[in-house]
Amino acid sequence: MDLSQTTPGLPRIVIVGGGFGGIQVAKRLAGKPVEIIMLDKHNYHTFQPLLYQVAMGAIDGDSIGFPIRRMFHHQKNFTFHLAEVQRVNAESNTVTANIGEVKYDYLVLATGANTNFFGNKQIEHFSMPMKNIPEALNIRSLILQNLEKALVTQDPVEKDALLTFVVVGGGATGVELAGALAEMRLHMLELDYPQLTPETMKVYVAEGKSELLGAMSAEASAKAKKYLTEKGVIIYNDVHVQSYDGDCVVIDNGVKIRTENVFWAAGVRGEVPEGIPAEVITKGTRIQTDEINRVVGFTNVFAIGDVSLVVTPKSPNGHAGVAQVAIQQGKQLAKNLVAIINNKPTKPFEYVDRGTLATVGRNQAVADLGKVKFQGFVAWVLWVIVHIISLAGFSNKLIVFFSWAINYFTKNSDNRLIVRYFDNKTMMVDPVSK
Repeated sequence: MDLSQTTPGLPRIVIVGGGFGGIQVAKRLAGKPVEIIMLDKHNYHTFQPLLYQVAMGAIDGDSIGFPIRRMFHHQKNFTFHLAEVQRVNAESNTVTANIGEVKYDYLVLATGANTNFFGNKQIEHFSMPMKNIPEALNIRSLILQNLEKALVTQDPVEKDALLTFVVVGGGATGVELAGALAEMRLHMLELDYPQLTPETMKVYVAEGKSELLGAMSAEASAKAKKYLTEKGVIIYNDVHVQSYDGDCVVIDNGVKIRTENVFWAAGVRGEVPEGIPAEVITKGTRIQTDEINRVVGFTNVFAIGDVSLVVTPKSPNGHAGVAQVAIQQGKQLAKNLVAIINNKPTKPFEYVDRGTLATVGRNQAVADLGKVKFQGFVAWVLWVIVHIISLAGFSNKLIVFFSWAINYFTKNSDNRLIVRYFDNKTMMVDPVSK
């Protein structure tokens, strides 16, 4: 297949990224007289909301990934290529990728976001991000390796650092990860490591805002903080981490914490390929688009999801970087692309907020569903149902459901395997020796 040439009379839509938004664009164009080519550096779609569960060994990494090609087995106008896109060449209507030049008539950037370390190279080197399955598996390895080291070290200072966990960021990811660490401390630690006690393991959260879950209601924020505090999590609000050298976290409230485990959930930045003018990249993190997600200054290039910023009177600061925004933008963009091709009017994107959920642990979650806000067991059940339904693939739904059922009744997990060693000083991964 010659990707450098398009088929005459058949518009080619190139989608960069197989996340929530890109998948929806492709699915909604099924059966339309267009050629769809999707490019992604992974051959699978990742259900990112459950990455923290992979990191904690609650579920297996494969259970939140689903092969992109399998999603589109029966869609004849769709082709997938494993590729990493480096540059957009608007003057020639091509993208430069590691597989060569790919021609497009319409380009959709659905590249998602990566971790934002705000320019701090030291923190970027030593702390642990969690935006994809390999990174979640690295965290899993690091946690288990450090628990093993804590069993045998004779140095009390080193032991304390190995058993101290700092989560930077108090949004949904940070809160859920901290809650999972606290539950590990309370329920699993003594079962797997009888020589260690819950009192020896410490969990901290450092959040820059005055409350946790800043995107949710005050009720949800207060309840999440209450749940975490009751689990023994130490929370610092209105603070920022200044440095982490692999041994000591320095916070701007004067606190210094010796730790071997720092998990960074404090910010994201869009994955913007080269070729997009700097003047439309807002604060260097997101591409500014118009009301139909068309990149400002372009006629046939679009951006959706975490990489896009739709600035309108109703959304002057853009939309939150959540899956529902990307999904809804993908669906609407597919309709608008068909309209553009057929010279018909387009429809501006309007986000419908269907609510926000976050879990803090076993039987504990918070839910904001419009004006209805509730917390506790019912919110937790709703969180479980929504996440099971949203997973791609029937087998993944079953695997995660049964994994959670086993974890719920046993307060334990079968996925705490060190299948490869991870060194957080060098950021190197090595297979476990035979």
